[in-house]
Amino acid sequence: MQKQFSLIVLLVVLLSACQKEYTPKPRGYFRIEFPEKTYHRLGQNLPYSFEVADYSIPRSASDYTYTSDSGWLTISTPANKADLHLSYAPLNNDLQKHLEESRRLAYDHSIKADAIEERLFINREQHVYGTIYYIEGNAASPIQFFLTDSTEHFLRGALYIREIPNIDSIRPVIDFLEPDVIRLIETTHWN
Repeated sequence: MQKQFSLIVLLVVLLSACQKEYTPKPRGYFRIEFPEKTYHRLGQNLPYSFEVADYSIPRSASDYTYTSDSGWLTISTPANKADLHLSYAPLNNDLQKHLEESRRLAYDHSIKADAIEERLFINREQHVYGTIYYIEGNAASPIQFFLTDSTEHFLRGALYIREIPNIDSIRPVIDFLEPDVIRLIETTHWN
């Protein structure tokens, strides 16, 4: 009798547990609102000039304590926790040294990167030549580049997102900021 009662209780529990299905919810991320893209020419007294997005804040190296080199600049996008660090060097027959250093700094991310794609940039009219490095995967810097006229100027840039590099969560920010970096590169000219 006790066996039959236990069996009936077990069947009731099993049948009542099957009435409602549970589906685990996927992990989600916050929706990111992006502003409209408008640009203006950077009007600082620098050896180069280019267009930046209106929602970005340019800060010179003198705003920091780590360096005071002229021509160094950080363009911050606070809403997206992103910084584009620009370093400038006048060339003194040392172009090869700067090229190798830029390549090394980009490929230092290969430890975490899934792939690194290089694209050449040529603007003969403004004498601006360079390479853009697209670093795929969970790397700290998804886009890096250098620009030069091969004789007097060398400009290097690296985009950093101030978050843990989880590509699934920061991909929308990278996709939003990439056209800004490309616009900066395409509108660069030497002063």
